[in-house]
Amino acid sequence: MPSHLLIVDDDPSVRASLADALQSPGLGVSTAKDGEEALALLGESPVHLVLTDLRMPGIDGVELLRRIRARAPAVDVILMTAHDDMPNVVEAMREGAREFLVKPLDLRELRSLVERVLSDGAPGAAGDEEGAGRPPRADDPEEYRLDSLVGRTPAMIQVFKVVGQAAANRVNVLIRGESGTGKELIARAIHFNSPAASRPFVPVNCTAIPATLLESELFGHRKGAFTGATSDRRGRFAAAGRGSIFLDEVGDTPMEFQSKLLRVLQEQEYHPVGADRPQRTEARVIAATHRDLEEAIREERFRADLYFRLRVLEIRIPPLRERKDDIPELARHLLGLIARTLEHPCPALSPRALEVLTEHDWPGNVRELENALTRALVVATGDTIRPDHLDLAGAPAPPRPPLRSLDEVEGEHVRRILEATGWHKTRTAEILEISRPRLNRLIAKHGLEAKP
Repeated sequence: MPSHLLIVDDDPSVRASLADALQSPGLGVSTAKDGEEALALLGESPVHLVLTDLRMPGIDGVELLRRIRARAPAVDVILMTAHDDMPNVVEAMREGAREFLVKPLDLRELRSLVERVLSDGAPGAAGDEEGAGRPPRADDPEEYRLDSLVGRTPAMIQVFKVVGQAAANRVNVLIRGESGTGKELIARAIHFNSPAASRPFVPVNCTAIPATLLESELFGHRKGAFTGATSDRRGRFAAAGRGSIFLDEVGDTPMEFQSKLLRVLQEQEYHPVGADRPQRTEARVIAATHRDLEEAIREERFRADLYFRLRVLEIRIPPLRERKDDIPELARHLLGLIARTLEHPCPALSPRALEVLTEHDWPGNVRELENALTRALVVATGDTIRPDHLDLAGAPAPPRPPLRSLDEVEGEHVRRILEATGWHKTRTAEILEISRPRLNRLIAKHGLEAKP
């Protein structure tokens, strides 16, 4: 039985040109001028693939997608639009779209995509008995936090597609990108576009917690588990419940902790420190790192099995210097957010200021851009931001941190543990696995003092 494609677009010339381009001996093609007509055709004869415009009067492309998914889940849907606004990309992919295309379309690539989708062998079609009785997807939350997603370059469109796929499927996600690219923003977009949007989103900066306390912080501990543990404490996994836990900079965690995190991902359970029995967890793990994890695996600083458990879906966020076409729109968006936060009138960016922003390499990525705009908003006296307000001329790349001696590393490590335990020397000595006299000598050697 030949496959059947339904093209939906309110522009008759687009319908005709797409039908001519995609017609082939093994593919039947029909067209519809809007969503209502498309739904009627779906009820009359089998359809295997729908190619629909996004912006149409009446039922738009996303709503048509929802109705097709409810009526005939086996039918694949490809959306296309000339309006490449990212919230629609995310929502379309979250709702189950097979692909989202931005006009103008490359007809050769479109034909290849249609052939690939149909050859994947979706078992049912609208009008076929198989698939007709499948239940519709459950309704998702009404509130979506999409207004902070900005970008229209191909790399960012791909990012937003995977955000939508990750939001629709409760799997672990690994987000990769340089510092300042917005990894937590993407993690939040996944969570708040998912069915778990009403549940907790718990961020954890793994580098801000001493390695020796990371296990207790994430998994909790029982009263008496160690000196100073005067009561039970819930960890971050318990706080996340059935929501999402975001492990930022997971590539910097120690190997011992990685082993315990691997067990959580494999068994969906963890042991609070000092507990006899494990606790179940239903939290979805979203992890992020700026590290080269493949290199870390080769150097035996990161577990390969944990890498594959985290990387069910991977999102790579490009640095700002690789998507400069996004900078004008992103700058205007950020400036509006900053102005609202500071309760300040929002000035315009002069054409030359936009040029300067676009020409800059942004070693600090979006975070650096946000800081530059905040400074410009504060110093600008009129209703327009000029290049001199930006103070970007000759802005150097962040310097590399100087090499540190082993003594410096030792002193810093001891200081962090002392501060984390509230200068409880017995607990600190236990964590460091040294005697109290040895700890006292280290305190004296490095000139450490408790803050008043």
